Amino acid sequence: MATIKEIADKSNVSASTVSRVLNNDHTLTVQAKTRERILRVAKELGYETILERRLKQKQQDTKHVGIMLTQSLDEEISDPYFLSIRQGIEMELAHNGIKTATFRLHETEGNQMIEELDGLIVVGRVKESTLKAISRVDNVVYINHSPNEDLYDSVVINFERATEKALRHLLATGYKRIGYIGGKEMEHLKNQKLLSEDKRLTTFERYMKEKNLYDQESIFIGEYTMAQGYQLMKKAIQASKLPEAFFIGSDPMAIGALRALQEANLHVPEDVAIISFDDIEAAKFASTPLTTIRVHTKEMGQTGVKLLLDRLNGRELPLTVTLPTELVIRESCGGK
Repeated sequence: MATIKEIADKSNVSASTVSRVLNNDHTLTVQAKTRERILRVAKELGYETILERRLKQKQQDTKHVGIMLTQSLDEEISDPYFLSIRQGIEMELAHNGIKTATFRLHETEGNQMIEELDGLIVVGRVKESTLKAISRVDNVVYINHSPNEDLYDSVVINFERATEKALRHLLATGYKRIGYIGGKEMEHLKNQKLLSEDKRLTTFERYMKEKNLYDQESIFIGEYTMAQGYQLMKKAIQASKLPEAFFIGSDPMAIGALRALQEANLHVPEDVAIISFDDIEAAKFASTPLTTIRVHTKEMGQTGVKLLLDRLNGRELPLTVTLPTELVIRESCGGK
């Protein structure tokens, strides 16, 4: 790269004049023709100002990160759990000045933009083989799922521990006949949906069997929506023996279930107690405020971004971060 002195010699001016012109010093009095000559010579010699070098370096340093959502748009709208994770991701990426592109898994096949990314944050469940089929991005962080902890960073919660926490509270409060209302976890591909294990359900089944309290007829499975929570609770009410309490897999489903109980003139928690899962904003404003398992979803998203940035800065050892959950006690199931 040319020096200030070389530009000064070719422009027939002093080096200090060249320096002040190239750094856009407005206090300098110099003829327009002289200024134009200095700039022309600097360009011919390939000189870059400090400002230009900083701008080029900043452009080179700017990272491009993709957010891959494994949920359909309808699922994200009906259950704020994943929406809150995405908002946490977007907030943290924006705070770090990182450019982003958002994809849904079933829409990504053949998308060349994914190949150009510096990193990818995957929200939800997707098989490792599926991801490799659609992306060759090296730096990947999974949120709410960990397909291979020896290869990928991930941010998760312990669904088993959280479910046991809810069930222990119900048992400690005196309930024995406990039912389950939940949805199905799906992996969305381009032309199909694959059913995945829901650890809330499998943990409920295992734990209740260990306590000799399991009743298959008290389990009701549909979709993770408020409408399905309403319909499944109606189905439970119409059955021969209504449980004393329910663990419900999401707050939106629990809000729907509350409506069904109210229509049947059943009171919560006097007739039926409820513990749900998520602690979305609406949980404390439900017709009967919900006792629920709080999941720090926004922090899950923010933590995922921090892990990815750490990877991009050179860390090679994959990390799995498990965020804690907590039981929030409200009116739908009292006790301590």
